[in-house]
Amino acid sequence: MTSDMAEPLLAIRELRVAFARDHEYFEAVRGISLHVDHGEVLGIVGESGSGKSVGMLSALGLQPKAARVRG
Repeated sequence: MTSDMAEPLLAIRELRVAFARDHEYFEAVRGISLHVDHGEVLGIVGESGSGKSVGMLSALGLQPKAARVRG
């Protein structure tokens, strides 16, 4: 095992993604935290509109330009 294998493949802490609407921001994603190590598989499930796609796209840096991302 190399030293870089000790680092997680993906680590997210308190990810929040908001969009402006009527001069106010509403949160589409509220506080996602997860940790994925090398060799692990993660599935994200939830209701339609629960923020799965927005959250994971934001984690990859592919969020829409209008998004405000924190975490």
